[in-house]
Amino acid sequence: MDVRSRNRVRVSGRADGPVVMLAHGFGCDQNLWRLVVPALERDFTVVLFDHVGSGRSDASAWSAERYSSLDGYVEDVLEICGELDRGPVTFVGHSVSAMMGVLAAVREPERFAGLVLLAPSPCFIDDPASGYRGGFSAEDIDELLGSLDANYLGWSGAMAPVIMGNPERPELGEELTGSFCSADPAIARVFARVTFLSDNREDLAKVTVPVLVAQCSRDAIAPPEVGAFIHEQILGSRLVTLNATGHCPQLSAPEETAQAIGAFAGVTR
Repeated sequence: MDVRSRNRVRVSGRADGPVVMLAHGFGCDQNLWRLVVPALERDFTVVLFDHVGSGRSDASAWSAERYSSLDGYVEDVLEICGELDRGPVTFVGHSVSAMMGVLAAVREPERFAGLVLLAPSPCFIDDPASGYRGGFSAEDIDELLGSLDANYLGWSGAMAPVIMGNPERPELGEELTGSFCSADPAIARVFARVTFLSDNREDLAKVTVPVLVAQCSRDAIAPPEVGAFIHEQILGSRLVTLNATGHCPQLSAPEETAQAIGAFAGVTR
């Protein structure tokens, strides 16, 4: 299958600029980056794509066998990099895509100039035995996934505004709700389990490329302790706390988000 059509790969910006690859999180698609892209296009080659099963990707390429773990998505990322063949890229992974970037960079570090982990979480579930705080108890996640299974559209309408934050700007929550609701519920259920049940804490220390951990000042999904943990685990990483609130700063604070990405990507080329 053609990789570009499978993932609806789009390339824009400066043809001679360093490459920035933007990867969206659960329930979203590449459209979530639209407010960030114009600022990046001035200096970078910008690569956008949809994960299989999201947005306008080729849904016929989706299978539960391939995408029941992060590995299938990681393979896709590496295949897109190979197809483009534009040298090392700065991979910007939002939310669950941050860990896709971590795993891809561990597997084939030569393909990556650096990683921007935007609102990341290596594990959403608290681990009291180790002192790790992911933001949710195991019971919380069971309840969340049970609610999603029972009524995906209802779950989307309730959860999207919480994930987005910024209640004073309801249009942002409405956009995320619409994005969630446009997804195939069967695929979304599998992707949700991959997102909320993965534990990649042990993979962080294996990263050898430059890393920027960009967390939001208030985030109901990834609390500040998570960003601090990732920063501690990845040797030489940089940690910045954006003024942005909520879990989707590329929508709520696109200028600040683009500036953080651009400053880091410009240094890593």
